Amino acid sequence: MKFKTTIILLVIFILALAGVLLVEHNSKIAKEKKEKTELLTDLKVSDVEKLQLINSDQTTITIQKDEKGNWQVIEPLVTEADSYEVNNLVETLAGLRIEHLVDNQPADLKEYGFPQKEIKIWLKEQSEPISILTGMENPLDGTLYARRADETRVVLLPAYVKTSLDKKLFDLRNKNILKFEPKEVQSLELSSRELAWKLIKKGDDFYLISPVEALASSSQIDSILNNLSALKARNFLAEDKKLEDLKAYGLHPPEYTIRLMLANGQEIILSLRKKEETVIATTSLLAKIVQVDNQIINDICKKASELREKRIAQFNSWRATALTIKRGSESFSLVKEKSGDKDKPEDNWYLITQTGQKELAEASQAESLLRQLEYLEAIDFIDRPQALEAYGLDKPQYEIIIKVKAEDDKEKTIKLFFGQKLKDKNQVAVKNSDFAYLFLIDFNLLSSWPSGVEDFKLSETKK
Repeated sequence: MKFKTTIILLVIFILALAGVLLVEHNSKIAKEKKEKTELLTDLKVSDVEKLQLINSDQTTITIQKDEKGNWQVIEPLVTEADSYEVNNLVETLAGLRIEHLVDNQPADLKEYGFPQKEIKIWLKEQSEPISILTGMENPLDGTLYARRADETRVVLLPAYVKTSLDKKLFDLRNKNILKFEPKEVQSLELSSRELAWKLIKKGDDFYLISPVEALASSSQIDSILNNLSALKARNFLAEDKKLEDLKAYGLHPPEYTIRLMLANGQEIILSLRKKEETVIATTSLLAKIVQVDNQIINDICKKASELREKRIAQFNSWRATALTIKRGSESFSLVKEKSGDKDKPEDNWYLITQTGQKELAEASQAESLLRQLEYLEAIDFIDRPQALEAYGLDKPQYEIIIKVKAEDDKEKTIKLFFGQKLKDKNQVAVKNSDFAYLFLIDFNLLSSWPSGVEDFKLSETKK
């Protein structure tokens, strides 16, 4: 009896399960059918191999993937495509959502303004394209009349689609002028009628080598290189430049020349000319002459003095591990060490006097001085200094040695010497042992500095 009941229950379960699966299957089919009626196209973006945009005047733009999968404009001219713009267009065309069904069997297509534009889409392993025809814009809400060539129905597409489909050749072609990564640049040189300078890279830093030898400001150089690498054409003036084109546009010789040497040994020369508010450009690797944003002239036309690093020492104060200060006959050191709980150790500053005594130091004083040194900037430079005594550097007010642990855990030592106040000037000369030149700073900046070891000792209340 129990066995018979089990069989009956099993049969009921199987029938119920089959019913559920059938309902889900029918629901899925219904959903897919509904989604299909809501879409004019339902394509895989990765399957799109070629696009063609044909305007009512029969002007045609054809874009196709090359053997490497990169988009190329092949009509009305052959040039690289703007992959970002083309991919956005492909994504739009691959899933055209229907805003409203207008007519399943229209009697007269001209009523809807067909054809304004035709878009042909070729997919992988398909010889015949999918053709989308667009008509006029619906004046009520900006939607767009459209139909597929292989369907009779006329539909309305969302208003935003019109913007995507109205792309011009300029929108879809690659407008990059220079192809390089800023980190790959090993030297940078500007020459013009009024300015000339050259920088080379040593390690991670750029140095001016002409007209003066000095460390360059990383922020200034990064800004120039980033602006150059992002330079784009605003208009194409000549597609296949010839000597007469260069002469006609004032690029033979150019008004401004930028030379870039990359890590792979490749040299790129950018030639520029400014005429009123228009800047015309070409490069040694570019067959075209183009118009670019005139801001690039302001970006590159910096005096050598503007490119110099003004900070007297390059370090992050929070990475400092030791500080030695000598003022007159007094000398003492501060070291940062971890102490306290092993699981949560704290950084503490310790004071070490000339006698070798070690005690907990006033951390705020040490950190304040380090921050001041980190951000201390020159107001001018002395590039070919005389003897040190001419600047009071034979008997400096302060001698400061900073030890810093870099990100790679290598220790860096910075030695700074602050001279006496200069005659007839409210300035002090500073010598960084890493450079042959001197920095000039405001004398008043030293007035807030610690006068001696006592300033770094903990008050009795904090001990």
